[in-house]
Amino acid sequence: MNPSIENIFLGANHQIAQFIEEHEKFENSQDNSTPKWLKSLRSSGIAHFSELGFPTVKHEEWRYTNTAPVADMPFKPQTAKAQSNLRGEDFARYSLTAMGAHEIVFIDGQYSPRLSKPGHLPTGAIVCSFAEALREHSSLLEKYVGKSVAAADNGFVALNTAFIQDGIVIHIPRNLHVENPIHLLFITTTETGTAIQPRNLFLAESGSDATIVESHICCGCNMPTLKNSVTEVFVESNARLEHIKLQDECMESYHIATIQAELASDSRFMNHSVAIGAKLSRHNIHLHLNGKNIDALLFGIYAMENDQLCDHHTLVDHRKPHCGSHEYYHGILAGKSRGVFNGKIFVRQEAQKTDAKQTNRAILLGRDATVNTKPQLEIYADDVKCTHGATVGEMNEEAIQYLRCRGIAEQKARVMLTQAFAQEILDRIENEPLRAHASKLVEGKLTGMI
Repeated sequence: MNPSIENIFLGANHQIAQFIEEHEKFENSQDNSTPKWLKSLRSSGIAHFSELGFPTVKHEEWRYTNTAPVADMPFKPQTAKAQSNLRGEDFARYSLTAMGAHEIVFIDGQYSPRLSKPGHLPTGAIVCSFAEALREHSSLLEKYVGKSVAAADNGFVALNTAFIQDGIVIHIPRNLHVENPIHLLFITTTETGTAIQPRNLFLAESGSDATIVESHICCGCNMPTLKNSVTEVFVESNARLEHIKLQDECMESYHIATIQAELASDSRFMNHSVAIGAKLSRHNIHLHLNGKNIDALLFGIYAMENDQLCDHHTLVDHRKPHCGSHEYYHGILAGKSRGVFNGKIFVRQEAQKTDAKQTNRAILLGRDATVNTKPQLEIYADDVKCTHGATVGEMNEEAIQYLRCRGIAEQKARVMLTQAFAQEILDRIENEPLRAHASKLVEGKLTGMI
């Protein structure tokens, strides 16, 4: 299918022609080793992108998040191998090797063997770049990539699919317990106008257990860049997977991420979203509960200042009975920043005995900060427990006065109270060193914005 350029000049979508041109160059640059299934997948991606373009505020799912700045910026896909003189000390505060993590580093979307420290992984585990997996495990990728999240879902997913090239592949085989966390460190160093698009696959087979930490940062980059990430997650029966995402990119960057998880019977999946960076960040987190007795947990903390915008969109699709899902999101907003939370719980007729809870709370530190929250329930079963709640308010001045009367300076009191509010979410991280690491990042953010 050849995408037509005749229908693409629609408002903010006038940059689509550039991406179509870049895609043609990208495909022409590929050698004969590219498998047919991947060529077909990329082709479907650019075809869907030419039809969908970037979403606008006219789309219900994007009504509070204006992507016009992304569409207006002439971003160019990063396809060439990144050249960088970055050293380990340049990102030492984000490294987790001191706690024994298997650390995999990507520079501008490309795997960096020089900076990575994978250590000794358990026998049978696969942790490698997408590009390497194409050479060594192509059949595994063909089986899973593009099977959970479709290019037709939205323009950003389609764009990522069109330029699939690198990212991370993690395969935890049956009954294997990976004791130390696997840390994926995505570092942006590149010049303005670059679109970086990692494509990731997490596969936890039956009975396996692992913790994955995903960090997104900038080093020496204070110019507009786009990070458009897509991650497909498969958690098989009786497996446990904890996923912690830390987003602390520079204030000029744009971060769009989609996480799609397919969960099997008796599995346990936890996703923690810690968002403190980027000018605009959008986190799409969608779970399909495909079996019985699944435990799905979503936690999020975001701290925004100045004119930052952070948007969390969650969808938990209960398809089978006797499953539980619990969502807890906290936001702290200062200046003219904006927070968005849209959470949807979908309970199908077969999903009796569902237990689903959704809570969204936010603190506004100034009169110009705003939050848009939209909890949604769509229930077709009659024997369920489903609740949702949202509260937005200012900081408790009585609590501040209480601390001041005990000799604590006002700014310190405000930091303490907001940190305690954030810690309610961060305490859900099961690994104590990882919990301390995330807490330190958030505390540093809060200290600077209060």
